[in-house]
Amino acid sequence: MALFGKKKGLVGLDIGSSAIKAVELKAGGKGGAEYQLLNLGMEALPPEAIVDGAIMDSGAVIDAIQRLFATHKIKTAEVATSVSGNAVIVKKISLPRMTQEELAESIHWEAEQYIPFDIQDVALDYEVVEGGGTGDNMDVLLVASKKDKISDYTSVISQAGKSPQLVDVDVFALQNCYEVNYGVDPG
Repeated sequence: MALFGKKKGLVGLDIGSSAIKAVELKAGGKGGAEYQLLNLGMEALPPEAIVDGAIMDSGAVIDAIQRLFATHKIKTAEVATSVSGNAVIVKKISLPRMTQEELAESIHWEAEQYIPFDIQDVALDYEVVEGGGTGDNMDVLLVASKKDKISDYTSVISQAGKSPQLVDVDVFALQNCYEVNYGVDPG
């Protein structure tokens, strides 16, 4: 959550099928563990502007982002957003135990076996699951999203005069919110 600790902060932008929602938080409290809500807003989208997570009318989305920021007087231009839908793949895989360096070198080849898209067309990330795996194997959480979907979302944000800083997966963003607010029990 160090991103919220930056001097300028970030605005969380949810580009949904019927509306765009924004939340602006400011880190506060001891060690930045608490957050103050600075701004919250929502701007409706016309029907069919976004269908199944795909932006069909970028002009309407750009206009809605600009109205949302203007109406709620959101000054921060740096934006975090998230993607979901059938262009996003999240899969837990089991691999032979290896170092981080070995994993970094082999992850694209390993991912090709599990991603139903051309590996050149996706943005790929992974995380070793702590405590996961058995014997000589380790569990790795593999995440892939089509580059064109990420580009569509970051493009409308940029064209609205904002600066996309972070693109996450919806479910991971929700998990991060929960963990910041309620913590996670060890194990």
